[in-house]
Amino acid sequence: MTRKVLNVIFYLVISAYPVLAALCLIVLKVPPRLFSLFIVIAAAAYLLSFYNNRRAGHQKKTRALRAIALSTVLSALAIVCFISNSDFFLKLYPVIINAAMFFCFAGTFFFPPVIIFRLARIQDKTIKNSLAEKQIERYCKKVTAAWCLFFVLNGATALYTVFWGNDTMWAVYNGGISYILMGIMFMGEWLIRKTVDKKMPHFLSGITARSRPREFVVCYAETWEAREYKTWGDFIDETAALRSVIQKNTAQDYLLHCEDAWYFLTAFTALLQLKKNVLITANVSPSYIEEIRSGQTAFLTDRHIENSIYIPEIKADNSGGGCIDFPAINAEETTIILYTSGTTGKPKAVPQRLTEFELDNKFIFSKWGDEILKRKFVSTVSHHHIYGLLFSVLLPFNCGVPFRRKRIEFPEEFEKFTDTSYMIVTVPAFLKRAVEVKIDEVLHLNDPWIWSSGGVLTFETAKKVNELFNFWPLEVYGSTETSGIAYRQSKNGLAWTPFDDAHISKNEDGCLVVRSPYIKNLEGFTTGDLVDICDDGRFLLNGRADSIVKIEEKRISLTEIESRLIQCGLVSDACAVAMTAAGSGRQFLAAAVVFNDAGKEKFNGMEKHLINKWFREYLSRFFELALIPKRWRYLDALPLDIQGKKKKAEIEKLFNTEKNGAGEEAIHGVLVKSIKKQSPDSVFLELFVPASSDYFDGHFPDFKLLPALAQFELVMRLSNRFLGTGLNVLTAKRIKFIAPILPDSNVLMEVKLNPEQNSISYKISAPQGETIYSKGVILIGGGGGEP
Repeated sequence: MTRKVLNVIFYLVISAYPVLAALCLIVLKVPPRLFSLFIVIAAAAYLLSFYNNRRAGHQKKTRALRAIALSTVLSALAIVCFISNSDFFLKLYPVIINAAMFFCFAGTFFFPPVIIFRLARIQDKTIKNSLAEKQIERYCKKVTAAWCLFFVLNGATALYTVFWGNDTMWAVYNGGISYILMGIMFMGEWLIRKTVDKKMPHFLSGITARSRPREFVVCYAETWEAREYKTWGDFIDETAALRSVIQKNTAQDYLLHCEDAWYFLTAFTALLQLKKNVLITANVSPSYIEEIRSGQTAFLTDRHIENSIYIPEIKADNSGGGCIDFPAINAEETTIILYTSGTTGKPKAVPQRLTEFELDNKFIFSKWGDEILKRKFVSTVSHHHIYGLLFSVLLPFNCGVPFRRKRIEFPEEFEKFTDTSYMIVTVPAFLKRAVEVKIDEVLHLNDPWIWSSGGVLTFETAKKVNELFNFWPLEVYGSTETSGIAYRQSKNGLAWTPFDDAHISKNEDGCLVVRSPYIKNLEGFTTGDLVDICDDGRFLLNGRADSIVKIEEKRISLTEIESRLIQCGLVSDACAVAMTAAGSGRQFLAAAVVFNDAGKEKFNGMEKHLINKWFREYLSRFFELALIPKRWRYLDALPLDIQGKKKKAEIEKLFNTEKNGAGEEAIHGVLVKSIKKQSPDSVFLELFVPASSDYFDGHFPDFKLLPALAQFELVMRLSNRFLGTGLNVLTAKRIKFIAPILPDSNVLMEVKLNPEQNSISYKISAPQGETIYSKGVILIGGGGGEP
């Protein structure tokens, strides 16, 4: 008890020293020696109290050392005053304290973190590892610098009152004005901090209704300057309206699909607030939804889908007063299931939690937060996949940066984003399209930033993107199961740098193994990617493990074949697939190729078998004959999903090896059921056109029919197969398409060759001849080719 009393007395003396000194020395005229003796006794009593109790551990080390330093300085001044019988040295105490505080505060700039940030973390334990930690630290540096300036000015003024002021001036300033100024500093900083707090990043799991001002802009419609905004007030009101609707439903599982990112965000938040399980899918085709939806699963969407809750019709209470009831989200207790289809087309459920999403966002923000805060977000990526969800919606929302509600669908749209600085979230396929359509030689965007994920950008494409956008894309490597793993900018090399908290290794098969906070399994996650790990901890991707196939007992990487094709300088994209010949079971390779401008120029007008020969000879420089693709397709573009990944199942359809009734391979699934009649110059065939033929893809979604171009191709390929006409078309004359050929139709095709005129005439009709679908005459050139 005695020690506590002495502590109180000592700190009162320290805090109110100028007031106490003015009262005793100036008002009460207490002799300097007597006053100094009182100061020495108070300091000595405190030091004695601390010494007797230091082993008991009642004093914190830093606090005790600070008090000892103050008492020592005060005692020294008091002793000098006692000896000299002058109050001059006692008046120096405020000057010395300001100088000491200045060096204490300023010194932490050289030995970070700064003192204000240290005190802030002690007061608020949630700052450490929070999304706003770096912003808070920067703010605390500014506050520390402001206090350093205050101590300089305050100490200089106190020094002036000692040497050039009288006793009254010294007493009034150091005993009154100095304390008032200090109070103004505290109050001003508190008011500024309240404003700054509302601009700080907040995790979705940590927000409240008042985390941001109601007028704070969350997202926008087209461009930033168009000023079609959704605000924080709208967010609070509309999530409340959604919670009201969801609470009336007994379902625990909710499918969520919204093309509009604003509707997605509000629904996603409302579901997590109500502790519902969120099932996210990009595919909303009826058959796909049927596979993943049980009878108890509700459906939230902004599309008109049967048996669903239509979000745009849910009206918010725009009272403007905010929402008091704003349930908190426990990130650890959330269930978020992302559905992917991969190459199989079958739904695959990948369970996640909000915790892992926020950890991913935290790292991205800690690494590139300054760049993020300077820009508005636009995206070409669906937020129904993990990359789009993390970067297009959660990252800007958590960081307090406005994002665009709808995806960019066409590269030409980039031309209108010149009003402010934008951060572009996209995929390699979209960037390839952007550089291929040649929007302009240079897009005059204002300091853009480009994220790319979902595939690997070739150095050539990345370079062209830089020439167009004036920014080398920052590529992020990851997966639905792992979130982000590594990043690179290919201008700095092809190696990937792991995220700071991602630990990588290679298993015995050469596949990358990842351990990180985003992966709940302590053993980590084994990817399907083959890697080489560099000495500096970075790694190089060597293709997929499932890209390794055996052809005639020889192992070959499909990725390597694709890379070699692109390296020839005539190909912009390629996809190699392993096929199995029907009947024999023999495996062979096939390749689908997309020409670049140089390739189009080189092969323009060249017969296909000559193009095949060129590529076979080129690849023979790198591979054995058995490993060179046997079949080739030349496309305008490879079929890609919304994430820019190659649809290998669709590419394999191009090389369909199913046998038809005539013992020949089907053409895109179209079968020759029988040969009715055949001569050297004519053939009469019965065909079956199944609904599964990829000729029907996209022609048309609501009314499937066999396209005119497909009929033309069938005529040419079958006439070449049975009459040896070749595939070189000079011109088409008198072609008429009279009636539509529907899926699952049997048709008759009659083809006649006129060798003298180098022409073929054809007719496609119904089995009984009652309907003619198309007919015409085609002039042909010489040469053979593969079907």
